Amino acid sequence: MTSLLASHGGFGLNLNPFETNIINLAIVIAALWKFLPGFLGGILERRRAAILADLQDSEQRLAQATTALAQAQQDLAAARQKAEQIRADGKARADAIRAESELRTIEEMARLKQGAMADLSAEAARVTEALRREAARQAVEKALVTLPGKLDPASQARLIDHSINNLGNA
Repeated sequence: MTSLLASHGGFGLNLNPFETNIINLAIVIAALWKFLPGFLGGILERRRAAILADLQDSEQRLAQATTALAQAQQDLAAARQKAEQIRADGKARADAIRAESELRTIEEMARLKQGAMADLSAEAARVTEALRREAARQAVEKALVTLPGKLDPASQARLIDHSINNLGNA
């Protein structure tokens, strides 16, 4: 009867275990039930161990990165402090150089002023001496012009002798 229903395209139930492969399916299911947990369990256990190793590695790298970050932050703070110290030292050095330069400029200006005053004094002395010589020369010329008419030959001879004696003593 089952074949009759099956041949007419209807729905039927085949209860023959050899035709339906129920025994084969039962054997496969039992084998899977027996061996699959060990096989899949091993795969899953290896996968679990790999994931745990990756997690531990990630945690270790995170700890290293955190330590490196803390060290880098300390280094950055130290570098900033060093830069601030260098900047302060540079400013102090620049101030010292500026003060020294100003002092040297003032000293140089004083030296130049003293030199100018010395040059001015020397020039004034030279001009004064030149004026005194010119005045003396003009006085001598005037005296030579006027004296011959005022002195007699004897007085003139005494004056010449006296002048010669004064030139010899000087």
